[in-house]
Amino acid sequence: MTDVLIDSASVTYTGVERDVRALDSLDLALGAGEAVAIIGPSGCGKSTLLLAMAGLVGLSGGSIVIDGHGVTAARLRTALILQDFGLLPWKDALHNAALGLEIRHQPLVDRTRRATEALERVGLGEFLDSYPAELSGGMRQRLGLARALALDADLLLMDEPLSALDALTREDLQDLLLELWRQRGHTSVLVTHSIEEAVFLGRRIVVMTPRPGRVHAVVENPRMGEHGYRATEEFYARCAELRRFLADEGAVHGARVAAPPAVGAS
Repeated sequence: MTDVLIDSASVTYTGVERDVRALDSLDLALGAGEAVAIIGPSGCGKSTLLLAMAGLVGLSGGSIVIDGHGVTAARLRTALILQDFGLLPWKDALHNAALGLEIRHQPLVDRTRRATEALERVGLGEFLDSYPAELSGGMRQRLGLARALALDADLLLMDEPLSALDALTREDLQDLLLELWRQRGHTSVLVTHSIEEAVFLGRRIVVMTPRPGRVHAVVENPRMGEHGYRATEEFYARCAELRRFLADEGAVHGARVAAPPAVGAS
């Protein structure tokens, strides 16, 4: 399991006419095996933070330390799942799931075995030879998740991976993400615009400020992962609490939350 320490992390993008400071002196610590969700207004640096944790964007200041090592490049056991799934349309499901292992020059027999096991784990064992265009949106997202599992990642970074899915498929995959986290014990960081999704999948929920992104608040969510949590009053109360934090920052735009149930509703 992997811990993460982010100390005064800053990122500035250099533009033609002006520079844009995406993150400014952001501090955050993640315990090994912890599930954390990150929410905030559009453009606040949530995606930039994930890319910096993945070693794909360099810091302008501060540091990110994962498992005791400073992040200066992509880390072998860190997996990043993006909103568009990152699938190659000319490769079948098996080869897409094995792509990360192929890039890391794993032997063919080993990567085929690991990719097959990962696909079976996410419910795609019957679709090894199917291409992305032949799969539904939910199945493509499962395929993207299988690629991360094949890497045996101990740090899973997810940038709004479920936002393009319909409500029922989204809940189904939220359940799958929760089940895999319970089974594998990896450290999980989910960026989402959905307050409900953050409460369902984050043991702690980080609320970011508008750009440049900093941590505005960290909300403890100890019942995350309990059976039936979605249907409890405490779930809706936590959603309302997060909405207040976002409103405090003038950041309610871009964050979604379901209305609490009516009093007396069954």
